[in-house]
Amino acid sequence: MKTALNDKIFTAVVTAFMIFVALLSLVPLANVVALSLSSKWAVDLGVVTLFPRGITTASWAYILSDKALWTSAAISISSTIIGTLMALALTIITAYPLSKKEFMLSRILMIYVVGTMIFKAPIVPAFLTLRAYGLCNNYWVLILPFILSAYNMAIMRTSFKQFPHDIEEAATIDGCSIFGTLFRIVLPSSKASIVSIGLFYGVSLWNQYKNPAMYINRSALFPLQMRIRQLILGGASDLEVLGVMGDINYTSATLSAATIVFAIIPVIAVYPWLQKYFAQGAMLGSVKG
Repeated sequence: MKTALNDKIFTAVVTAFMIFVALLSLVPLANVVALSLSSKWAVDLGVVTLFPRGITTASWAYILSDKALWTSAAISISSTIIGTLMALALTIITAYPLSKKEFMLSRILMIYVVGTMIFKAPIVPAFLTLRAYGLCNNYWVLILPFILSAYNMAIMRTSFKQFPHDIEEAATIDGCSIFGTLFRIVLPSSKASIVSIGLFYGVSLWNQYKNPAMYINRSALFPLQMRIRQLILGGASDLEVLGVMGDINYTSATLSAATIVFAIIPVIAVYPWLQKYFAQGAMLGSVKG
């Protein structure tokens, strides 16, 4: 009886603490949203906290009226979708044979994979290599450098290693080929890991900034993160011209907040639908190597 009571108290304390941490983590997001909807005077006076003051959509009207922003959003969306699908396909095809003991080179190749996680390619040689392949000012530079992550591949390999070997043997006896076993039996049972890794790839592709900044200088190819930077700087220039006249009701801070919210809306919209698989897949990939 005493043990059950202690368990309930412990559960209640842990639950209350996690709720507190969750609410605390929402504070920065609430502040950014409030800034994006607040008027110029409220931001200048520093009275905006968790709720907007002098509610206005001037900042949103400014950024949403920029056609180039929507072009960049389309580039980011398409590169994220294409890149995630390509990365998942390559990761699965690479991880599956490396999860098999029958594959004699699997241990050696995994040492090489782990080595790439420890020793990153220097920036200058990486830049020269991609430039030699003609990827400067090329749409594919947003995708190709991200299509295989050693970390994600290791998680996928661990997930495949946990799949019951007896089931695969039964499928082989019934005449199923290696690819048939992979695509008809193993992958449907590994949905959680696939969704988790897909989310990792998708977020990396969506949020990328370093590669576009290094390899793209054509405005027409800017992904969303680069366009947001350009938009904020452009808004600041408009402020210098129009601020004295009082014709605007936004500041560089409200523009920054609005563009930040605009950029994270797709991730926030998708994540709740994948959360169940994400949590399950993360646990699957961390049990054993």
